Amino acid sequence: MFRENILLALESLRLNKMRAILTMLGIIIGIASVITIMTVGNGLTKGVSDAMQSLGGNNISVYIEEKGLAEEEEDEGTGEEPVFGTVEQTYGMTDNDYFTAEMIRDLCAHYPDEIQAISVEEGLGNVACSYNNKSEAASLTGVTAGYFYANNLTLVRGSFFTEQDLDRGANVVMISDKFAESLFGDVDRAMGSSFECTVYDQHLEMTVTGIYQYQKDTMMSSLIMGEGDTSQMYMPLKAARIIYGEESGNQYYYFDIVTKQGVDSESFAQTAQQYLTDTYYRDNPYIQPSAFSMSSVVDEMSGVMGKVTLAISAIAAIALVVGGIGVMNIMLVSITERTREIGTRKALGATNGSIRTQFITEAIIICLLGGVIGIVIGSALGMIATAVMGALSGPTPFSILLSLGVAMAVGIFFGYYPANKAAKMNPIDALRYE
Repeated sequence: MFRENILLALESLRLNKMRAILTMLGIIIGIASVITIMTVGNGLTKGVSDAMQSLGGNNISVYIEEKGLAEEEEDEGTGEEPVFGTVEQTYGMTDNDYFTAEMIRDLCAHYPDEIQAISVEEGLGNVACSYNNKSEAASLTGVTAGYFYANNLTLVRGSFFTEQDLDRGANVVMISDKFAESLFGDVDRAMGSSFECTVYDQHLEMTVTGIYQYQKDTMMSSLIMGEGDTSQMYMPLKAARIIYGEESGNQYYYFDIVTKQGVDSESFAQTAQQYLTDTYYRDNPYIQPSAFSMSSVVDEMSGVMGKVTLAISAIAAIALVVGGIGVMNIMLVSITERTREIGTRKALGATNGSIRTQFITEAIIICLLGGVIGIVIGSALGMIATAVMGALSGPTPFSILLSLGVAMAVGIFFGYYPANKAAKMNPIDALRYE
């Protein structure tokens, strides 16, 4: 009977093609909306995750923060009604509050099996570069050697900074292959060449010591990191501090730890924070170190994006309710039109259960066909949208199975009442129906 019910349902749809299409329209729109939103949500989550991972999925950021304990109560005043509250006291940091190179070296020596490299950077902003009457803009950043481990830069020509370059603060830079082609016209010509760079009204001569592979930012990474398509140019941190007027500076507000493979960065972040606190900041009443892992940020952002996607999908699923009401309405019309058919079947011995199953099957077939069409349309729209955002993604098997399951549930739920009405018809009254 199951096979016959499916064939009867398909035949009924074939005889009323336009009505069947209009009936399925609500289901199609609802399923397509849910699939599109879930696909875009997955794409956004993947884009955010990839953008954050490009910053170093296993990196740990360590920085200085105020303890937040420097508060005192306001005076109650002289009026009849007392005034309550607190006044936040801003603490001015001194040289003794910052991290020092000795502290960082001590941390590395204490945890040699966990720490692979230390990255420190200091941005100098956008600078103007010129070579043979040709000008280009770039973003200049002073970095330590560990920065290249932390950000997974791929070397194309030359080498990273030598220890001598880093110690003496030489005016050498690493540029991207895109910037090399724009300013020098050729990557090979750029290697070892010198060019003028204007930084804070200082005209400096920079020498190219290495060229790395440029990675175009996706829309998502641009939103998160705010870099856009501006080429990044790197120089030794000490050279950047000399330009900035801090050549003797040995203080750091923050630094990044690159953990070794297999180290739980989230757990080690707490370990490093506790060690620095106990060793150097236990007696400091105002300042304390704080550390967090990029992996925890990625997990948190992915969780938030997942919840937002589910919430919006649930709102879009309201269209399925509208579509289900349309299915119920058409099934009631269909039962009215086929009253004599129902009476004939019951007169020949069809049970109430078989009549009910026939019309529920028809409702399910309508919803499943609409669901399949909606999945195809939603998948196409979702992939187009995520491709535009630079985070191409398709529907997950879970979202497809969920959509089909919801379509079947809608068919059963909204098809039961009309089917039950048909099953309870009196065969004699049904046969008399004109």
